[in-house]
Amino acid sequence: MKDQTKTIIFITMFGLPVLVLAFIFGMYAFGCATTDSCTGIEKSAVTPIPTLIAATMPAPKVGAEAGPLVVKCQVTAVDLIGAWVTAGSPETDAFQFTDLKEQTCTATFKADVQKLFTEANLWYSGAAACTTCHYADIEKATMNLDMSSYAGIIAGSQRKDGAPKGNDILGGGDWETSLLYQMVYAPDGVSTIGRQVMPLARPASVPAEGPTIFAGTPVELSSE
Repeated sequence: MKDQTKTIIFITMFGLPVLVLAFIFGMYAFGCATTDSCTGIEKSAVTPIPTLIAATMPAPKVGAEAGPLVVKCQVTAVDLIGAWVTAGSPETDAFQFTDLKEQTCTATFKADVQKLFTEANLWYSGAAACTTCHYADIEKATMNLDMSSYAGIIAGSQRKDGAPKGNDILGGGDWETSLLYQMVYAPDGVSTIGRQVMPLARPASVPAEGPTIFAGTPVELSSE
């Protein structure tokens, strides 16, 4: 009888606290562990495996789907303009030139030559575009010259009183005698006729033939 009593007392003293602790742990595990609501702190949702963001960009095209590779020729600005003038200054037809690698290349006025007159920072860093001074309002433009369009360049300078035709700046197709050549070809930063070299404020560090640019495409590639 005494042994049974001791057993009951032992179970009561040690078993009951174990049951109480197990109950409290169970309540926490099933009621609080995922939210920490027992402490008033809400846990952020955790995903055991990171979720990948769906790709929204199309897969890059390769091979034939990517289209033809555009290969440009390298030529100086003065030589490119000269080739265009020597070819008769065509407006839309392609003309040929020889690039710095001795390749025969083809170009057009709109795609390759016009930007030499209309884009800033092309002849040198900080360069103003030719059209800053030579623009469509010829009565106000310097030398009454419009270099913003093909028609304006062909019409020439000194178009006073809105004259449709002025002085030819392209030398009638003879590039090295033309006024334009004498203004943009500048050894040591000086024009060949002693006038202010163009574009304005062009430093002597710019090569005589102007900057080397990418223009046109090799004939052997464009014909394939």
